[in-house]
Amino acid sequence: MTALALVQSILAVSLTVAILLQQRGAGLGGAFGGEVTAYRSRRGIERTLFRLTIVLAGLWVVFSVLSLYIQTL
Repeated sequence: MTALALVQSILAVSLTVAILLQQRGAGLGGAFGGEVTAYRSRRGIERTLFRLTIVLAGLWVVFSVLSLYIQTL
């Protein structure tokens, strides 16, 4: 496994964990009569995790394209 593939794998696992750690507002509670909010802003760790997810996704795309480019050479 090359270093590029290793970094890409680490980014993929990190991205998956970051996505799974994010909580959804009311979740299914709203469908069953729970609290329904029209708008809710992210705060604190929730905002940081959201931004980290975007950064990880961007890095994963960059490394994937770079890996594809190197393989075609």
